[in-house]
Amino acid sequence: MLFNVLLQVTFSENALDAPKEISMPLWELALKGGWIMIPIAILSIIAVYIFVERYFAIRKASQTDENFMNRIKDYIHDGKIDSALALCRSTDSPIARMIEKGIQRIGRPLSDIHTAIENVGRLEVSKLEHGFPALATAAGGAPMLGFLGTVTGMVKAFYDMSMAGNNIDIGILSSGIYEAMVTTVAGLIVGIIAYFAYNILVANVEKVVNDLETNTTEFMDLLNEPVK
Repeated sequence: MLFNVLLQVTFSENALDAPKEISMPLWELALKGGWIMIPIAILSIIAVYIFVERYFAIRKASQTDENFMNRIKDYIHDGKIDSALALCRSTDSPIARMIEKGIQRIGRPLSDIHTAIENVGRLEVSKLEHGFPALATAAGGAPMLGFLGTVTGMVKAFYDMSMAGNNIDIGILSSGIYEAMVTTVAGLIVGIIAYFAYNILVANVEKVVNDLETNTTEFMDLLNEPVK
C-alpha cells in the first residue's frame, strides 16, 4: 500500500515537471531575424508580384483564336488584304501583330517579310520577359542574404559570449542564434520559391515562342504558294 502511494506521488511530480510545449507566432519569429529580414521580405514581395503579373500576361498572350490563321489564309487567297489587316488589328495577341507586319510587307522580297516578322517577334518576346531579371535576382539574392544573416548572427553570438565571460547563459546566445537560423530559413524559402517561379515563366514563354514560330512558318508558306 505504501509502495503504491509513493509510486503515485512520483508520477505526479514527474507530470508536473514535464516540459510544456512552447509556441511562437510567425511574425515574432521573423522579427528575431534582425534587419536582414527586411530585404528578404522585399525580395519575396517582388518575386510574388512579378510571377503573378507575368503569369497572367503570358497566359493571355498564348490564347489565340484557332481559326485566326485560316481566316488570314482565306482573305489573302481572295485578295482581301485590307480585311486581313483589319482582323490582325482587332486581335490583341503577339501572333496577330507579327502577321500584321508581314501583311504590310506583301509585295516585297520574302526575305524582307521574314525579317520584319522576326523583328516584331523578338519585341513581343522581350515584352513577355519583362521582369525576369528581377525574379532571377530574387532567386539568387535571397539565399545569399540568408547566409549573410547566418554569419552576422554567429558573430553576434560569439561577441555576446566573449562579453559574458564566465557567466555564459543560453539566453545570452539566443539572440544571435535566432538571427542566424531565421535568416537562413527565410532566405532559402524565398530563393526556392522564386527559382521555381522563374522556371515556370520561362517554360510558358517558350511555349508562346514555339507558337509564334509555327504561325510565322505557316504564313511564309502561304506567301510561297504558287499563284493559281
